This record gives sequence, C-alpha cells and structure tokens, in this order.
Amino acid sequence: MKKITVAIDGFSSTGKSTLAKQLAKELEYVYVDTGAMYRAVAYYAMQNQLIGTDFFNKDVLIQALPKIQLEFKFNAGLGFGEMYLNDENVEKQIRTIEVSNFVSKVAEVSEVRSKLVEQQQEMGKNKAIVMDGRDIGTVVFPDAELKIFMTASAETRAQRRFDELQQKGDDVSYEDVLKNVVERDYIDTHRADSPLVIADDAIEIDNSYLNREEQFTAVLELINDVVKTV
Repeated sequence: MKKITVAIDGFSSTGKSTLAKQLAKELEYVYVDTGAMYRAVAYYAMQNQLIGTDFFNKDVLIQALPKIQLEFKFNAGLGFGEMYLNDENVEKQIRTIEVSNFVSKVAEVSEVRSKLVEQQQEMGKNKAIVMDGRDIGTVVFPDAELKIFMTASAETRAQRRFDELQQKGDDVSYEDVLKNVVERDYIDTHRADSPLVIADDAIEIDNSYLNREEQFTAVLELINDVVKTV
C-alpha cells in the first residue's frame, strides 16, 4: 500500500496526539508529537531559569539550543515514543500545566522553530508518518497528502484538559485551565513566525461533539480515500 504523510494541526487540547497515535498504530506508521518537542525546550528553559511568569531570557535560550538534544524513544508498553531531553525521559514533566503556561511563548522564538522544523522534516523524509502540531501542514510538510485541522470550543477543550490533569492528580482549577487554553490560542494564532492557521487544502474537523472512536473512523476513511488516489 502506498505510504503517505498525514499532517494534523489544530488548537491545543483538541485530541490531536490521541488521534495521531491511533492512526499511526493502525497504519503501522511513525508517530511524532511535535508539541512534545516544544514542551521539552520550554521545560529546559524552566529548569535553567530562563523563563518565568515575568521574564524570558530568549537570547540565552537561543545560545543554548545546540546543547538541547531531543529524541523520541519507543516504549513498547505504551505503544509510542516518549520524549527524552538530553537522555532524560521527561514525558511526565512536560505535560504539566506549568509547562503549558510557557510552551507557546517558547514556540514563538524563530530560532527554536527553525531547529525543530529541521528535525521534524528529517523524521518524515521517508513518509509513512503521522505528525501533529501547529504548523505541520503549512510549514513542516506543505506537500503532505492529507492535512487535518482539528478544532473545538475553548470551553470543551478546557474541560477535557482539566479532566486529564485531574486524573493525573494535578491540583488545578477549571478556570486556570480555560485561561491557559485561551492564552495559548491567542499566542499560537498571532505569532509572527508560523502562526497557527488552517492550510488551504486541509480538512477541518470540529470534534466538540465527536468521541474518539467516531473521530478515528472518520479520519481513517479519509486516509484510505487518499491512498487510493496517490
């Protein structure tokens, strides 16, 4: 069967990663969570006191980029690759609300985006890949055979994220999560470098009222239709 590139973009907490993992497993494709890469850089900045609620030392972060080594290592038990920062598994650390509060600011930095986009394009050069993020269909793989853009209301996404964090035992409020979602939406759509926009040839899916199985089935049908035509 012909191998293609599946690019999944969209707003935060729309379930992009969940869908991408499902598709990659079903198709036996490589899965890449680009959001985890930006989160790892944000976590590095936090750990090295380069970013906080009232400061961001961009210049020092840019200078440190050559020292930031990112790698996905496959976890057979989980069925997907976990994020490693300088040989340390940071998968759990990068999923906190604290990292969420800073990741969009870090992702605004052009030098950070340039470094990560180059790595992402290298990962997908042989196709057979499902990649999710904010600029996959517009910047990383503008020639992807299938582009999906996922959206849902901010309130719906905040509730999903809040429930997820609660299940992990994180002490957060729904109001704080909603504020984070809205702030990230604004930063992601207004940044000068590679803002979050829907590609002209992307298929938009509003999953506010779709469950995971309905969403998975719909996109898998789209992939099967594309594969028949390439």
